[in-house]
Amino acid sequence: MNNKTIGIVGVGNVGSSLAFSLALSSLCNKILLKDIREDYTKAMALDISQACKTTNNKTKIKACIENSEFKDCDIVVITAGVARKPNMSREELLYTNEKIINSIFDDILENNPKAIFLIVSNPLDAMVYVALKKTKLPRNRVFGMAGTLDSARFKYYIDEKIDFPYEKIEAMVIGAHSNTMLPLINHAKIDGKKIVDILKKDDLDYILDSTKNGGAKVVELLKTGSAYFAPSYSCFLLCKAIIEDSKNIFQVSTLLIKDYGYEDITLGVPAIIGKNGIEKIIELDLSSKEKEELEISAKTVENSINIFKIKKNNFKT
Repeated sequence: MNNKTIGIVGVGNVGSSLAFSLALSSLCNKILLKDIREDYTKAMALDISQACKTTNNKTKIKACIENSEFKDCDIVVITAGVARKPNMSREELLYTNEKIINSIFDDILENNPKAIFLIVSNPLDAMVYVALKKTKLPRNRVFGMAGTLDSARFKYYIDEKIDFPYEKIEAMVIGAHSNTMLPLINHAKIDGKKIVDILKKDDLDYILDSTKNGGAKVVELLKTGSAYFAPSYSCFLLCKAIIEDSKNIFQVSTLLIKDYGYEDITLGVPAIIGKNGIEKIIELDLSSKEKEELEISAKTVENSINIFKIKKNNFKT
């Protein structure tokens, strides 16, 4: 077992599922849980701790009530935030979750000076931008989980249309974590062969549409919430890559600094993940059409970021 500590802020469905996966994997020595629901957080810590005993796992899970208890984390995963409610505008959702993210860092940043922060809260790309501006940390230490999840969904829908060993499917999604995301259909392969040369147009269209609306489909069926197993396991894989310094490639939401021709915007792109978080951003060779689609996707994030900038300027006047 690695002598590492992972903190999770927000112990709802995603946070608790992540804690469970981490605990049973023996990936880290200690898991710290933090949520405004104190008794609920204590219950989750107790329940997961007891589950560990069935496998003689020695991972310690602690519910942190005081800010001073949530400290010395190597990785902090932030899942806290509110979902959009009826009659709530997009701007209201952005402002509400911006306040939550800023408040979280007011509570935890000082006691976790060396942590890598993984953001899961929605609207994902905008919240990564808020976290970066709040912490003033380098982009390798503050990034978002989204493209990893979207790429997994992309593979799932490809697998639906052609029965082939999952590990031989190569598929990647870049861009915003929204329905403007860009599943790179022309780059997707099955056993080294491009899927555009294998599948019919109707099947390709189905895969693209289903990928873009993969999360919405779960919400539609659940009626009372959103996906949590797939998002939490995507978080787990990123934590694993950091702790084991795997240097594997994942799609993450990160601040672009002239990457892909963009500046001061957070967007999902492939990156090498290791002990320092983002080790390197990988620039793909995109076609003209793909660049146009990425521009549309980037605009949605840019619009959200501009809302924050306008708000900040209004406060100055």
